[in-house]
Amino acid sequence: MCCSGSSSSSSSSSNNSNNSCSSSVGTSVVLAVSAFMGRYNICVKRALMALRGLHVVEMAGLAPAPFCGMILADFGATVMRVDKIQGDLEFDCLANGKKSLAVDAKHPKGVEIIRRICKKSDVLIEPFRKGLLSILGRKTEKPTAPVNLLGDFAGGGLLCALGIMMALFERSTSGCGQVVDANMVEGSAYLGSWIFRSQKHPYWGKPRGENILDIGSHFYDTYETKDGKFMAVGALEPQFYSKLLHGLGFSDEEVPQMENFEAHQELFTKRFKEHTQQEWCEIFDGTDACVTPVLSMNDVSRHPHNAERNSFVTYADDDVPVPAAAPRLSRTPPSTKATEPRSQHGQHTVEILIDNDYTVQEIQQLEREGVIAINRSKL
Repeated sequence: MCCSGSSSSSSSSSNNSNNSCSSSVGTSVVLAVSAFMGRYNICVKRALMALRGLHVVEMAGLAPAPFCGMILADFGATVMRVDKIQGDLEFDCLANGKKSLAVDAKHPKGVEIIRRICKKSDVLIEPFRKGLLSILGRKTEKPTAPVNLLGDFAGGGLLCALGIMMALFERSTSGCGQVVDANMVEGSAYLGSWIFRSQKHPYWGKPRGENILDIGSHFYDTYETKDGKFMAVGALEPQFYSKLLHGLGFSDEEVPQMENFEAHQELFTKRFKEHTQQEWCEIFDGTDACVTPVLSMNDVSRHPHNAERNSFVTYADDDVPVPAAAPRLSRTPPSTKATEPRSQHGQHTVEILIDNDYTVQEIQQLEREGVIAINRSKL
């Protein structure tokens, strides 16, 4: 993934008072301009956010780039996604709150459109696809990848957003833009810095799945409950381990922490199956035993802690709970775009081109030549 921050961040403007709008395209232009006022409430909210005034161009791609753009949008940036002429945003669940420009990036005039827009923008997100698998797993199983959280989203999109923020901060003193070279291999490796640097520490040194922190110990693992759900245990420190044993009904003498890991795992496995997840929650609630429920995506928003903090919101497109934006800033808090309907393919083509000084006649000609696509269903 490659992102560049330009040294120019001027605001977009439009001047179409003398344009004729007699054709269907012209009518679309008029409706798009009039709809501009309908964005007032969104603009007011964005004006109170940390990245207000930041303009981002996101070239359509898979997970890392859309996630990076999502983060910037949630903190107030205006993100414009460049889509293909023939495309569909139906399966891009990270497109909420972004504008969609449908343009042929291989056509010379399409390239010129993108270049003109980039001159008025602060950030260009350009995705490339790479990958990295995890080497984590139980000792009797093959290595399993942690879904695509590590490579795509953590090592890719999240660190890309961090790099963009650092480049923008540096630009405030130098006045110069620069390329942020963020790739998933190096980003994922960097996230694992502690693991790499702690290789000589005593909690490593054994084969995969037999170490203290890779589910090789009885006090750092997950256990099934009576009702088929799970509890997560992470009682690494001795004081937490003592509270864990107390909740399970064992003594330190019966189950010493640093001995007989496999035998103690079997003991814990049997004990956790004696109660339901809710019963274990009631036993460990308010203690420092480092025992927590493993919640489903449907249950996580109803957990008392998450409910009190409003940690989840309802996703506008599928009516399911999704995470709110994080971290929270005290003066300029973020606002997730997941609560806004997903943009339609090419929905903002006319609006974006007008904001970048294209006339109605030029827009009509670009559509006739197949350089751009205009979605009229939402106008």
